[in-house]
Amino acid sequence: MSQPIPAAPPRTELTVRGVILGVVITVAFTAANVFFGLKAGLTFATSIPAAVISMALLRAFKNSTVQENNIVQTVASAAGTLSSIIFVLPGLVMIGWWQGFPFWESFFICAIGGVLGVCYSIPLRRALVTGSDLPYPEGVACAEVLKVGSAGDAQSVRENRAGLRAVLWGSLVSAGFAVIVATKIFASDVTAYFKVNDRGGVSGFDFNLSMALFAVGHLVGLWVGIAMLLGAVIGWGWGVPHFSALAGIGSGDIADIAQGTWSHKVRFLGAGTIGVAAIWTLLKLLKPVADGLRSALAASRARNAGNAADLARTEQDIPIGIVGLIFVFTLVPAALLLNHFAATTGLGDHAALLVGGGLAYIIVTGAIIATVCGYMAGLIGSSNSPVSGIGILAVIGAALLLVFAIKPLLAPGHEQGLVAFALLITATVFSVATVANDNLQDLKTGQLVDSTPSKQQWALLIGVIAGAAVIPPILGLLNHAYGFAGAPGVDPAKALAAPQAGLISALAQGVIQHNIDWSLIEIGAGIGVVLIVLDALLRKFSGNKAHLSPLAVGLGIYLPTSATLMVVLGALVGAWFDKRAARGTKPESQKQLGVLLASGMIVGEGLMGVLLAFVVGATGKDAPLALVGANFAGASKWIGGIAFVAVVFVLYRWIERLARRAA
Repeated sequence: MSQPIPAAPPRTELTVRGVILGVVITVAFTAANVFFGLKAGLTFATSIPAAVISMALLRAFKNSTVQENNIVQTVASAAGTLSSIIFVLPGLVMIGWWQGFPFWESFFICAIGGVLGVCYSIPLRRALVTGSDLPYPEGVACAEVLKVGSAGDAQSVRENRAGLRAVLWGSLVSAGFAVIVATKIFASDVTAYFKVNDRGGVSGFDFNLSMALFAVGHLVGLWVGIAMLLGAVIGWGWGVPHFSALAGIGSGDIADIAQGTWSHKVRFLGAGTIGVAAIWTLLKLLKPVADGLRSALAASRARNAGNAADLARTEQDIPIGIVGLIFVFTLVPAALLLNHFAATTGLGDHAALLVGGGLAYIIVTGAIIATVCGYMAGLIGSSNSPVSGIGILAVIGAALLLVFAIKPLLAPGHEQGLVAFALLITATVFSVATVANDNLQDLKTGQLVDSTPSKQQWALLIGVIAGAAVIPPILGLLNHAYGFAGAPGVDPAKALAAPQAGLISALAQGVIQHNIDWSLIEIGAGIGVVLIVLDALLRKFSGNKAHLSPLAVGLGIYLPTSATLMVVLGALVGAWFDKRAARGTKPESQKQLGVLLASGMIVGEGLMGVLLAFVVGATGKDAPLALVGANFAGASKWIGGIAFVAVVFVLYRWIERLARRAA
């Protein structure tokens, strides 16, 4: 008979101050993630910078612990990852169904999917975290930062302070640069459009002078940057010149021709490439997911054959009965939301079928993608997991079901309502995917720092509710100030690209209204197949040292060059920085400071972007801080470009010196 495990001593873990600090960090990081997700189609992981800030602030309290710091980063991380809803939700504005973001509808879309994602991830913890040998790269990295930063020796104190300074100064400098750009003294980007051949082919480029985009490049790494560069070359070196020449547009503004060709032709090539890459990634993971779950569940049953009350604290999840109640109670507002959408979209006569089918789709699809996304996060990391591909597959599935089950029952003219309903379903499923994708990474961190799983799971629920409350007003503010590309009545010169939302809404419209040029997507899919083969060959002959992510190439084709070229530059400089760091005495510490600097640069410019949006909305002026006129535009490009290079150089040299002093 097994002996009861001795009770663990009490300790500081899930505290009011920790939750409050996590929610405060959530507001800042979620705002930054929303802004740059809409601008560039990329978001950044918030766990490590949140952990660094938490350790620096909670060190003032004598009874703070590494587990309490872990709760702070868990709340901030859960809320930050929910910001990926921007890859779907703006589609309702883009198709003209919403004029803004009604708070309660937007809140419940985010909260329902987020809570369901947490509920799915709780039973998966034993299978994919404790009973698995998955590497969880970001969870392990965050745990190491927490362990080092929470140690009491002088060395860890110096490293923790250095990390906080990196985040702080990165934020301040990037925010300051964004303010000067808003005055028009520095140009916001350096662009050029030109004829490529005498058949009418045109092309161009747009270097966005954004320190945050540069920092995103540092975070995604060299090979993702190279893949995005290849995508930009395919899109703008072949796609735009080829299709603009075929169109035979003739005379006209070259920039308008190039942008129009990219918007109406080339980005659908990218959609095809992204779709094939996402499907391939999921297919590769089906067998490992199934095998991993089967073996882990068998081991879990054998390990837990005894009394559950005797489980160690580190094995105590929220009781499954409570998880079930939360799950069922969450389905109530989900059903009400689906019924409300059915009524407002003119589909009220079929509300019962739409609500029942919608709930079934969310529950079944959510369970599958929570498992797949959780496994992918453990295998390759949350940031590299192709959740945008999940969104593509989810919207196509939802749209096809509506076409076969509902559309034949309707009179013509209800297609737009079906598109809106498909986007609602997809947004909810996508919330499940993104939260499950991140939660298991956080639970792995908790396992490594001896946290209590149940307390961390409550923190995850708090985080997704906080994120769901923060996201709608931020989206509304940005929509009012800038708008989204392709939305009715929006100025394309200042609109945020919102690339994934544009793609997903276009696919929903294409499936339901039959108005999409599938030949372009088929060409893109063919490009994706070629890239999959090239990636496999590159990995084989380099011993997995080099790779060419088909998904990243697809993003490079799909995104405008204003969102890709600076990311590529950041990836190259980040690789150079890491190579220099490798020659130092503490390479990992210096590399980590580089990551924290980049995170700070994103946060600073992101927050300033939201603040500037508030000023734009309040004044009604497109450029309320402008100090110079249009005649200064030529000089501002040179001044801004030189200043950008100088500031980045100084920041990276400062980080190198900071790393040496902290060593």
